[in-house]
Amino acid sequence: ENQKNIGLQLYSIRDAMDADTPGSLKKVSDLGYKYVELAGYSDGKFYGYAPAEFNKLVTDLGMEVLSSHTQVEAAGITMDNAKIMADAHAELNAKYCVQPWVQEEDRNIEYYKKMVDDLNQVGEVMKEVGIQFGYHNHNFEFDSFDGVVPYYDILLPGMDPDLITMEIDLYWVTKAGQDPVEMFNSYPGRFQLFHLKDMYEKTEPYFDIQKDDIAPVGEGLIDFRRIMAAKEKAGMKYFIV
Repeated sequence: ENQKNIGLQLYSIRDAMDADTPGSLKKVSDLGYKYVELAGYSDGKFYGYAPAEFNKLVTDLGMEVLSSHTQVEAAGITMDNAKIMADAHAELNAKYCVQPWVQEEDRNIEYYKKMVDDLNQVGEVMKEVGIQFGYHNHNFEFDSFDGVVPYYDILLPGMDPDLITMEIDLYWVTKAGQDPVEMFNSYPGRFQLFHLKDMYEKTEPYFDIQKDDIAPVGEGLIDFRRIMAAKEKAGMKYFIV
């Protein structure tokens, strides 16, 4: 029953995807995954394939394209390239398109405020072609700027829930010292996508990107049962390894 809504974020196997895209997708399908989330969008293509072509690679293997992390442009997203991006994702037949990153030099209050406005507009463009836009967090959004925590004080209040859903990364949230279940209780229905990765060590909260403690799901300390028990409250539709 549970396998129905499990996907794999292909960033997890990025080297293999670069080396052999069709062969790697075949292995993902053989493992039993039903959905894939891409991390290879560039110039209107996905891993170098035209959108419809990539979709066919996936559907021929009995899987579906769930979502795509789009390449982030440091200069910000213009409405022109948002439209190109939306059209490419519509051709890909993705359900979601997700903004996955904020450049280090942009992690400040002013930028986050501007970003929220921009992303709402992108969400509007995506909605017009039937795609749900989303935002994937790391840990840096929970850093405090004189008591202002961007995730809670700028992103969640500023993002239109209809236009942007949250793809909550349970590893990064935990590393930032946050409790996912409390987040769901405070902001019910905002988290359609869960990113699952585990951690080996309980550390003090930190806000720079350190990936040395990422563990396979179930091998670490994160209590996924407790989090999954709250998935209705979260509004979760799919979870992604």
